[in-house]
Amino acid sequence: MLTNAPRGTKDILPDTVGDWIFVEKEIRDLCRRFGYSEIRTPVFEHTELFQRGIGEGTDVVDKEMYTFTDRGDRSITLRPENTASAVRAYLQNKLYADSNLVKLFYIGSMFRYDRPQAGRMREFHQFGIEALGESNPAVDAEVITLAMKLLEGFGLKDLELSINSVGCPKCRGEYRSMLQDFFRDKLDDLCEDCKSRFDRSPLRILDCKKDSGKPYMADAPKITDCLCDECKEHFAKLQTLLTKSGIKFSLDPRLVRGLDYYTKTAFEIKYPPLGAQSAVAGGGRYDGLIEEMGGNPTPAVGFATGLERLLLALESQNLLPEKSRSVDVYVVALGEKAQAEGFSLLTQIRDAGLAAAMDYAGRSMKAQMKQANKFNAKRAVIIGDDELARGVAVVRNMEDSQQEQVKLSELLTVLAKG
Repeated sequence: MLTNAPRGTKDILPDTVGDWIFVEKEIRDLCRRFGYSEIRTPVFEHTELFQRGIGEGTDVVDKEMYTFTDRGDRSITLRPENTASAVRAYLQNKLYADSNLVKLFYIGSMFRYDRPQAGRMREFHQFGIEALGESNPAVDAEVITLAMKLLEGFGLKDLELSINSVGCPKCRGEYRSMLQDFFRDKLDDLCEDCKSRFDRSPLRILDCKKDSGKPYMADAPKITDCLCDECKEHFAKLQTLLTKSGIKFSLDPRLVRGLDYYTKTAFEIKYPPLGAQSAVAGGGRYDGLIEEMGGNPTPAVGFATGLERLLLALESQNLLPEKSRSVDVYVVALGEKAQAEGFSLLTQIRDAGLAAAMDYAGRSMKAQMKQANKFNAKRAVIIGDDELARGVAVVRNMEDSQQEQVKLSELLTVLAKG
């Protein structure tokens, strides 16, 4: 018998599901206020979608995707991120016909074959937003503001927002050449991955975790020195808008993010108390992705945050809500006749909007009261043959053990008062 979930996955058990519901509720409320609508895309897509969308040469495509051939001999991949899927849905369903700016959000499972560690699993859950159809840097500022408001709204403090511009195809070619010139005589010292990136995607070298600490990395050319006038203006306006909104940030010319589709704005939010895995959100602009996937040239910007890492941060700071009471009422029925009446009462109590449970095994009163405590019940309704004969039930307050007899005809009214 298989007794363990696959490595890198975990069960979300009843005692923690409430934390997830809490976080998702706050996300949905914030997205409602910012005007973002929920989208749910398939868990798997054609592999080519991610090869084209994310970019070959990235670690995600080359090393981390869960890819298989289905029975129709098609190459299928479990989604490693959701931007490419959202863009595919945007094009396939012609969402662009409804508005010049389409604002979407999603919450769901993603899959990457990575080394499991705290806050990073092989099946992980992401919340993200995508704003498609507008090039104004005000949309970039809105996306970043939403990300910061979300994290601050949970009570996280000392967040660090870093921003950069990764340019556009017009200015990135010059920067690519400068990087290759800089790293050419250092190739022997780079890791094997970066050696392969040298020709395919030299910007990825700056994103390498193995080589990032090497002394010469600090002297690598900065992309901000190569920006064209359009990208410079866009980046300057973004900084002005964030400043006017009271969003604190720092400039990080090394920030390139790990996916090929970014253009102009790139940003990352860190929560230092998490240590080495301190990045809790990140994103940027991807003006070329929709055209790359077969659509018309369309600007777009978005971000995503991993819910496991967010929950880890909230738990470390005791920012998650107290566990809610499992049930409002536990029905303790003693005897066969009482069990039948108890089941009827159970249904009535639930119909009245209260959470209720009862014992079905016919155990002793002591065992049933112990179970009521395990359910963290607020009150217990106790009935036996004697109570049935008199048409009453005993209602016990489980916190102070005070109890009273209540007519069965008045029981729901008493329970409803709390």
